[in-house]
Order: sequence, then structure tokens, then C-alpha cells
Amino acid sequence: MKFLLGLLRNLWKIYIFLVFSFFAILMYPFLRVVLLKKSWKKYSFRLFVIWSWMMRIFCFYVVRCVDRSKMPDGPFVIVANHTSYLDIFFMYSMLPKNAFVFLGKSEILNYPIIRTYFKNLNIPVYRFDRKKVGLSYALAIEAIKEGWSLVIFPEGTIPSENIPKVLPFKNGAFKIAKEAKVPIVPITFTTNHLLFSDPTMFFGPARPGVSRFYVGPAISKEEVDRMSFTELKNLCFERVEAPLRKEYPGLYSNQGNA
Repeated sequence: MKFLLGLLRNLWKIYIFLVFSFFAILMYPFLRVVLLKKSWKKYSFRLFVIWSWMMRIFCFYVVRCVDRSKMPDGPFVIVANHTSYLDIFFMYSMLPKNAFVFLGKSEILNYPIIRTYFKNLNIPVYRFDRKKVGLSYALAIEAIKEGWSLVIFPEGTIPSENIPKVLPFKNGAFKIAKEAKVPIVPITFTTNHLLFSDPTMFFGPARPGVSRFYVGPAISKEEVDRMSFTELKNLCFERVEAPLRKEYPGLYSNQGNA
């Protein structure tokens, strides 16, 4: 029975991949056009919003915002927990009016289809090359100055156990926010890990369903500037973690602090 369930879940993952690939190939010519001129790059975001909606419709996912605090005027830095690749796909249709780019680990460039889109439209971070890390941060600051918001998963990876418990945050998002003097918007995904797990996990969850997320209270640029680096990171962690403590109290029942 367990093997049969694992087989069905992997068939669903294959279906997700086929849908993803179909729309990636379909949209590729339009993407090449909008990348011909830098001033046209803003239209690429609209393409990704459409792609995100197609993933939701054809893969039978309902995305529901449980609680949405007021968002500041852009640009800003979005910090979110990372539990599934769906976090990335859904973000565009969750925030269709707030054009953003991702700052993400360069390992994602190992995937042929994703590499084409990510390298041209987002900012890869080469974590093991100090010179390239500095360049990534400079590009992030430049993108913010050009009016783009920035999405960062400060955990740096998808947790391998106790999902969706949040891993300690890395420093990059908060360094960028303080240097660029922009607000921070915390976002929490609470069910994506139940809908689509790591494709390499044979028995990992994979099914259609409801994706729930929360937009927490924003930290204003004045607060970002005034708070110490540690205070800022801890506050963001608390605001991202709060909905998970509410929905998954068992993860924290034996621990006073995350």
C-alpha cells in the first residue's frame, strides 16, 4: 500500500513537471522578446504572473491568503520561509501588483529549463565564491534602485526534516534591506510542503490541494534603519514563524524557542 501511494505521488510530480515544462516552452519566445531591451524587462513579470496562474489552474491548486497585513509601497525586501518549490511558482500570482526578482542560490542553474529563466531575470548567489557573492549583493541593490522588490528565502534551503519548522535565518536579506533602506515584508507558507515535496523523495507528499499563506506585518524602512542587525533578523524570524506556531503547535510543544 505504501509503495502504491509513493507511485501515485511520483506520477503527480511527473505531471507537475510536464505542466511546468509545457508553459515554460510556450512562453519562451515571448520572454526572449521582452529581454531584447532593458526597458521591456518589466513585462517579463507579467509573463510570470500568467505562468503562475496556469500552474495553479492546471495543477488544481487553490492559493488562499489566511491573513494579509497592509503592505508598504515598493520596492521592499520580501522574506519568506521555504518548504517547497511551489513557494516560487505561487509567489507571482500571490503578489501580481508588486514586481519582484528572486535572489537565490546558484545551484538552481543546474536545471536546464529553470536556468534559462532564472539567470536572465533573477539574481543567482554563488555561495562558495566570495567575489561572486559580493557581485550578487551589488546586483540586488541595483535592482531595488530600479524599482524591483526582492524576494529572499533567508533559510537558504528547503529543510530536510521537521518541515515546515523554520531554519535559522542567514544574514543576506537583512544586510540588503539596511543598505538599500527599504521595508521588509514577511511571508509564511504553511501547507506547500504537503502539496509538493522534493522530487527525489519517493514517498514525499505530492497532491492537489489548498496552499495557505500569510502576509505578516511589514517592518518599515525607518524601523529597518533604526534597529540593530540582530534585532531586525530576530523580529523577521518571529513574524515568519508565528503562523507556523499557530497551525503546527506540535512542532514547538517541547521547545520554548525556535
